[in-house]
Amino acid sequence: MSVKKVAFIIIGLISLCLGIIGIFMPVLPTTPFLLLSSYLFLRSSKKLHSWLINHKIFGEYIYNYMEYRAVKKSAKISAYIFLWTSLTISIILINNIYVKLFLIFIGIAVTIHVASLKTLNLEDSKKLYQKLENRK
Repeated sequence: MSVKKVAFIIIGLISLCLGIIGIFMPVLPTTPFLLLSSYLFLRSSKKLHSWLINHKIFGEYIYNYMEYRAVKKSAKISAYIFLWTSLTISIILINNIYVKLFLIFIGIAVTIHVASLKTLNLEDSKKLYQKLENRK
């Protein structure tokens, strides 16, 4: 295995870990890290890429985002609720005005990004993901 492939796998795994952490920390973006992992795995390990795309939690989400720049309505709603709940708690607990302003800026930027994505209902999402399943 080449050094480049090993580096891509290691960076892809780190990116995947950061993406998973980002699910629970609103300042750390989940989607870019998962997409980076997918990109790196695609170029280094078909097995890891296949695992990620077929993962029961991330697979449909990554596929819909990469192919259609779209997410399910429930994912958008969950993202907004979790993002602003976490940010509100953080803003209340932090005394530094600059950090508070930064968190508000991050929240607004993430909200704009999520709002800019196409919205899929559950049925459309399943149909699109089935196309991937049928390609195998």
